[in-house]
Amino acid sequence: MASSTPLAPIDRQPRLRPGEAIALAQLPGGSLSYRLRRSSRSRGLRVTIQADRGVVVSVPPASRRGWSRPEATIERFLAEREPWLRRHIAAMSASRAQLAARGGLADGAMLRYRGELHRLRIVRVGGPRSSVTREGGGERDELVIHVAAGDQRGVAIVLRDWLRARALAAIEREVERHAPALGVATARVALRDPRTRWGSASREGRVMFSWRLVLAPPEALETVVLHELAHLRVFGHGPGFWALVASRRPDHVVWRRWLRTHSIELHGALDG
Repeated sequence: MASSTPLAPIDRQPRLRPGEAIALAQLPGGSLSYRLRRSSRSRGLRVTIQADRGVVVSVPPASRRGWSRPEATIERFLAEREPWLRRHIAAMSASRAQLAARGGLADGAMLRYRGELHRLRIVRVGGPRSSVTREGGGERDELVIHVAAGDQRGVAIVLRDWLRARALAAIEREVERHAPALGVATARVALRDPRTRWGSASREGRVMFSWRLVLAPPEALETVVLHELAHLRVFGHGPGFWALVASRRPDHVVWRRWLRTHSIELHGALDG
Protein backbone atom coordinates (compact mmCIF):
# COMPACT_ATOMS: atom_id res chain seq x y z
CA MET A 1 0.00 0.00 0.00
CA ALA A 2 1.65 3.19 -1.11
CA SER A 3 1.87 5.94 1.44
CA SER A 4 0.00 8.85 -0.09
CA THR A 5 0.82 11.26 2.72
CA PRO A 6 2.60 14.37 1.40
CA LEU A 7 5.81 14.72 3.37
CA ALA A 8 7.62 17.88 4.35
CA PRO A 9 11.31 18.63 3.76
CA ILE A 10 13.80 18.07 6.55
CA ASP A 11 16.82 20.02 7.67
CA ARG A 12 19.39 17.34 6.74
CA GLN A 13 18.82 17.01 3.03
CA PRO A 14 20.21 13.80 1.47
CA ARG A 15 22.45 13.80 -1.55
CA LEU A 16 21.09 14.50 -4.98
CA ARG A 17 20.20 11.41 -6.94
CA PRO A 18 21.19 10.95 -10.58
CA GLY A 19 18.99 13.16 -12.72
CA GLU A 20 18.18 15.54 -9.85
CA ALA A 21 19.02 19.21 -9.43
CA ILE A 22 18.12 21.84 -6.85
CA ALA A 23 15.92 24.65 -8.19
CA LEU A 24 14.17 27.67 -6.70
CA ALA A 25 10.64 28.82 -7.51
CA GLN A 26 9.51 32.37 -6.79
CA LEU A 27 5.95 32.04 -5.53
CA PRO A 28 3.50 34.67 -4.24
CA GLY A 29 4.17 33.52 -0.69
CA GLY A 30 7.96 33.57 -1.06
CA SER A 31 10.67 31.44 -2.60
CA LEU A 32 10.43 27.65 -2.46
CA SER A 33 13.32 25.26 -3.00
CA TYR A 34 12.58 21.99 -4.75
CA ARG A 35 14.33 19.05 -6.36
CA LEU A 36 13.92 18.90 -10.12
CA ARG A 37 13.97 15.26 -11.14
CA ARG A 38 14.25 14.10 -14.73
CA SER A 39 12.72 10.67 -15.33
CA SER A 40 12.17 8.71 -18.52
CA ARG A 41 9.04 7.26 -16.89
CA SER A 42 7.45 10.68 -16.39
CA ARG A 43 4.71 11.56 -18.85
CA GLY A 44 4.15 15.01 -17.43
CA LEU A 45 4.74 17.18 -14.39
CA ARG A 46 4.27 15.59 -10.96
CA VAL A 47 4.83 17.08 -7.49
CA THR A 48 5.37 15.12 -4.29
CA ILE A 49 6.54 16.13 -0.81
CA GLN A 50 8.81 13.51 0.73
CA ALA A 51 10.04 13.26 4.31
CA ASP A 52 13.69 12.89 3.42
CA ARG A 53 13.86 14.83 0.14
CA GLY A 54 11.47 17.76 0.48
CA VAL A 55 9.47 19.00 -2.50
CA VAL A 56 10.24 16.88 -5.56
CA VAL A 57 9.09 17.86 -9.04
CA SER A 58 9.34 15.07 -11.60
CA VAL A 59 9.32 15.87 -15.32
CA PRO A 60 10.21 13.99 -18.54
CA PRO A 61 13.79 14.07 -19.89
CA ALA A 62 15.01 17.26 -21.55
CA SER A 63 15.15 15.40 -24.88
CA ARG A 64 11.39 15.00 -24.90
CA ARG A 65 9.54 17.63 -26.88
CA GLY A 66 8.47 20.61 -24.77
CA TRP A 67 10.53 19.67 -21.70
CA SER A 68 13.97 21.13 -22.38
CA ARG A 69 13.31 24.19 -20.17
CA PRO A 70 10.43 23.39 -17.78
CA GLU A 71 11.17 25.95 -15.04
CA ALA A 72 8.47 28.45 -16.03
CA THR A 73 5.85 25.72 -16.31
CA ILE A 74 6.88 24.32 -12.93
CA GLU A 75 6.71 27.72 -11.26
CA ARG A 76 3.17 28.32 -12.55
CA PHE A 77 2.14 24.84 -11.43
CA LEU A 78 3.56 25.33 -7.94
CA ALA A 79 2.01 28.80 -7.64
CA GLU A 80 -1.44 27.33 -8.36
CA ARG A 81 -0.91 24.78 -5.59
CA GLU A 82 0.97 26.95 -3.14
CA PRO A 83 -1.69 26.80 -0.38
CA TRP A 84 -1.59 22.99 -0.53
CA LEU A 85 2.20 22.97 -0.46
CA ARG A 86 2.51 25.44 2.44
CA ARG A 87 -0.19 23.69 4.45
CA HIS A 88 1.43 20.26 4.21
CA ILE A 89 4.95 21.55 4.77
CA ALA A 90 3.78 23.33 7.93
CA ALA A 91 1.90 20.26 9.18
CA MET A 92 4.86 17.98 8.62
CA SER A 93 7.24 20.43 10.27
CA ALA A 94 4.97 20.44 13.31
CA SER A 95 4.96 16.63 13.36
CA ARG A 96 8.74 16.61 13.20
CA ALA A 97 9.03 19.10 16.04
CA GLN A 98 6.69 16.98 18.16
CA LEU A 99 8.78 13.90 17.44
CA ALA A 100 12.00 15.70 18.39
CA ALA A 101 10.41 16.84 21.66
CA ARG A 102 9.98 13.20 22.67
CA GLY A 103 13.72 12.92 23.16
CA GLY A 104 14.98 10.80 20.29
CA LEU A 105 16.64 7.64 21.63
CA ALA A 106 17.87 9.00 24.95
CA ASP A 107 17.05 7.43 28.29
CA GLY A 108 13.55 8.60 29.25
CA ALA A 109 12.50 9.41 25.67
CA MET A 110 9.14 8.34 24.29
CA LEU A 111 8.70 5.92 21.38
CA ARG A 112 5.54 4.52 19.85
CA TYR A 113 5.22 0.71 19.73
CA ARG A 114 2.05 -1.08 18.57
CA GLY A 115 0.37 2.30 18.53
CA GLU A 116 1.07 3.20 22.16
CA LEU A 117 3.76 5.52 23.49
CA HIS A 118 6.40 3.71 25.56
CA ARG A 119 9.16 5.20 27.66
CA LEU A 120 12.70 4.18 26.72
CA ARG A 121 14.99 3.05 29.49
CA ILE A 122 18.64 2.39 28.68
CA VAL A 123 20.55 0.08 31.02
CA ARG A 124 24.27 -0.72 30.68
CA VAL A 125 25.04 -4.38 31.30
CA GLY A 126 27.88 -6.82 30.87
CA GLY A 127 27.97 -9.64 28.37
CA PRO A 128 28.41 -9.92 24.61
CA ARG A 129 24.91 -9.20 23.32
CA SER A 130 22.41 -6.40 23.91
CA SER A 131 18.69 -7.08 24.28
CA VAL A 132 15.33 -5.33 24.59
CA THR A 133 12.44 -6.14 26.90
CA ARG A 134 8.98 -4.65 27.18
CA GLU A 135 8.06 -4.03 30.80
CA GLY A 136 5.23 -2.43 32.69
CA GLY A 137 6.11 0.97 34.13
CA GLY A 138 4.41 3.19 36.66
CA GLU A 139 2.43 5.41 34.29
CA ARG A 140 3.09 3.66 30.97
CA ASP A 141 4.87 0.61 29.57
CA GLU A 142 8.61 0.80 28.95
CA LEU A 143 11.00 -0.55 26.37
CA VAL A 144 14.13 -1.41 28.31
CA ILE A 145 17.27 -1.56 26.17
CA HIS A 146 20.00 -3.61 27.85
CA VAL A 147 23.17 -2.32 26.17
CA ALA A 148 25.93 -4.93 26.52
CA ALA A 149 29.53 -3.80 26.89
CA GLY A 150 30.67 -6.33 24.29
CA ASP A 151 28.09 -5.38 21.65
CA GLN A 152 29.32 -2.97 18.97
CA ARG A 153 25.79 -2.11 17.81
CA GLY A 154 24.40 1.26 18.85
CA VAL A 155 21.09 1.74 20.63
CA ALA A 156 19.26 2.48 17.36
CA ILE A 157 20.44 -0.76 15.74
CA VAL A 158 19.67 -2.87 18.80
CA LEU A 159 16.16 -1.43 18.98
CA ARG A 160 15.62 -1.71 15.21
CA ASP A 161 16.60 -5.38 15.20
CA TRP A 162 14.21 -6.09 18.06
CA LEU A 163 11.37 -4.24 16.34
CA ARG A 164 12.00 -5.97 13.00
CA ALA A 165 11.73 -9.39 14.61
CA ARG A 166 8.40 -8.48 16.18
CA ALA A 167 7.18 -6.89 12.97
CA LEU A 168 7.89 -10.07 11.01
CA ALA A 169 6.11 -12.24 13.58
CA ALA A 170 3.06 -9.95 13.60
CA ILE A 171 2.91 -9.71 9.80
CA GLU A 172 3.27 -13.47 9.34
CA ARG A 173 0.42 -14.04 11.79
CA GLU A 174 -1.85 -11.76 9.77
CA VAL A 175 -0.80 -13.42 6.50
CA GLU A 176 -1.60 -16.86 7.94
CA ARG A 177 -4.95 -15.58 9.19
CA HIS A 178 -6.16 -13.76 6.08
CA ALA A 179 -4.54 -15.47 3.07
CA PRO A 180 -6.73 -18.61 3.21
CA ALA A 181 -9.90 -16.53 3.56
CA LEU A 182 -8.93 -14.47 0.52
CA GLY A 183 -7.96 -17.55 -1.46
CA VAL A 184 -4.36 -16.47 -2.04
CA ALA A 185 -0.91 -17.81 -1.20
CA THR A 186 2.35 -15.92 -0.74
CA ALA A 187 5.62 -17.03 -2.31
CA ARG A 188 7.68 -14.87 0.03
CA VAL A 189 7.17 -12.36 2.85
CA ALA A 190 9.95 -9.78 3.19
CA LEU A 191 10.62 -6.77 5.42
CA ARG A 192 12.26 -3.57 4.21
CA ASP A 193 12.35 0.10 5.15
CA PRO A 194 10.78 1.97 2.21
CA ARG A 195 10.02 5.67 2.51
CA THR A 196 7.08 6.00 0.13
CA ARG A 197 4.93 2.92 0.76
CA TRP A 198 3.96 0.58 3.57
CA GLY A 199 3.86 -2.55 1.45
CA SER A 200 3.86 -3.99 -2.05
CA ALA A 201 2.85 -7.17 -3.85
CA SER A 202 3.99 -8.85 -7.06
CA ARG A 203 2.08 -11.08 -9.45
CA GLU A 204 4.43 -13.89 -8.46
CA GLY A 205 3.08 -13.82 -4.89
CA ARG A 206 5.94 -11.93 -3.26
CA VAL A 207 4.81 -9.44 -0.64
CA MET A 208 6.94 -6.78 1.06
CA PHE A 209 6.14 -4.75 4.17
CA SER A 210 7.75 -1.93 6.11
CA TRP A 211 9.01 -3.15 9.47
CA ARG A 212 7.89 0.20 10.88
CA LEU A 213 4.31 -1.05 10.81
CA VAL A 214 5.03 -2.62 14.20
CA LEU A 215 5.14 0.93 15.60
CA ALA A 216 1.54 1.47 14.48
CA PRO A 217 -1.61 0.03 16.06
CA PRO A 218 -2.16 -3.65 15.22
CA GLU A 219 -5.25 -2.68 13.23
CA ALA A 220 -3.14 -0.50 10.93
CA LEU A 221 -0.62 -3.30 10.40
CA GLU A 222 -3.46 -5.71 9.64
CA THR A 223 -4.94 -3.26 7.14
CA VAL A 224 -1.69 -3.08 5.16
CA VAL A 225 -1.33 -6.88 5.17
CA LEU A 226 -4.89 -7.22 3.89
CA HIS A 227 -4.24 -4.59 1.23
CA GLU A 228 -1.26 -6.45 -0.21
CA LEU A 229 -2.88 -9.88 0.04
CA ALA A 230 -5.93 -8.51 -1.80
CA HIS A 231 -3.59 -7.40 -4.58
CA LEU A 232 -2.68 -11.05 -5.14
CA ARG A 233 -6.27 -11.44 -6.38
CA VAL A 234 -6.99 -7.98 -7.77
CA PHE A 235 -4.26 -5.72 -9.14
CA GLY A 236 -5.34 -2.11 -9.23
CA HIS A 237 -7.55 -0.10 -6.89
CA GLY A 238 -10.98 -0.45 -8.45
CA PRO A 239 -14.26 -1.02 -6.59
CA GLY A 240 -13.73 -4.78 -6.57
CA PHE A 241 -10.40 -4.39 -4.82
CA TRP A 242 -11.75 -2.14 -2.08
CA ALA A 243 -14.76 -4.41 -1.58
CA LEU A 244 -12.36 -7.31 -1.02
CA VAL A 245 -10.37 -5.35 1.59
CA ALA A 246 -13.57 -4.18 3.30
CA SER A 247 -14.87 -7.74 3.48
CA ARG A 248 -12.13 -8.47 6.01
CA ARG A 249 -11.56 -5.02 7.53
CA PRO A 250 -14.62 -2.76 7.14
CA ASP A 251 -12.86 0.14 8.91
CA HIS A 252 -9.74 0.02 6.71
CA VAL A 253 -10.17 3.71 5.80
CA VAL A 254 -9.67 4.68 9.45
CA TRP A 255 -6.34 2.88 9.67
CA ARG A 256 -5.09 4.03 6.29
CA ARG A 257 -5.77 7.58 7.49
CA TRP A 258 -3.90 6.86 10.73
CA LEU A 259 -0.83 5.81 8.76
CA ARG A 260 -0.98 8.93 6.59
CA THR A 261 -1.28 11.15 9.67
CA HIS A 262 1.61 9.48 11.51
CA SER A 263 3.92 8.84 8.57
CA ILE A 264 6.55 11.39 9.64
CA GLU A 265 6.54 10.03 13.18
CA LEU A 266 6.97 6.40 12.16
CA HIS A 267 9.69 7.08 9.60
CA GLY A 268 11.65 9.29 12.01
CA ALA A 269 11.10 7.15 15.09
CA LEU A 270 14.65 5.84 15.46
CA ASP A 271 16.49 9.03 14.65
CA GLY A 272 18.97 9.80 17.39
